[in-house]
Amino acid sequence: MNQLPPAVFPDMVDALLRTAFDADAEAELVRELRADRDLATEIVYQEFGQLLGYAALSWMRAPDGWLCLAPVAVSPDHQNRGIGSKVLQLAIAWAKERDLTIVVLGDRDYYGKRGFSSERAANLTAPYPSEHLLLAGPGQNAPASRLIYPSAFGEA
Repeated sequence: MNQLPPAVFPDMVDALLRTAFDADAEAELVRELRADRDLATEIVYQEFGQLLGYAALSWMRAPDGWLCLAPVAVSPDHQNRGIGSKVLQLAIAWAKERDLTIVVLGDRDYYGKRGFSSERAANLTAPYPSEHLLLAGPGQNAPASRLIYPSAFGEA
């Protein structure tokens, strides 16, 4: 994996998200997260200059210092090659180096096999279905907390 040219990077991410999700919502979410300066980091996986995988880690408004993983995308033409797992491993490693907790709203089976735990998230409440919350990062079970996402997520 080598670096993408900074001027091209947002356009490549935008194109990948539009292709992977067949809609504009995730691309718009990332643009808003960037504009609001809520992105902690963006993880990319590329081969031969082509962006194949992507994950965004944004700063949660609460609990303080926690990260939200969304969106995660893999080019439809390159799925089932383990690229999504590699992107998640890189995201978890990035957070672990900084002793940060990541929350994700997603499929328990998929994320559970990749280092996230739904049991650790049992005490959390969110504006989204709690049965799909998972955590990765330091510590054991999360304390009883209300998750407040970055404003780009548009929660009530």
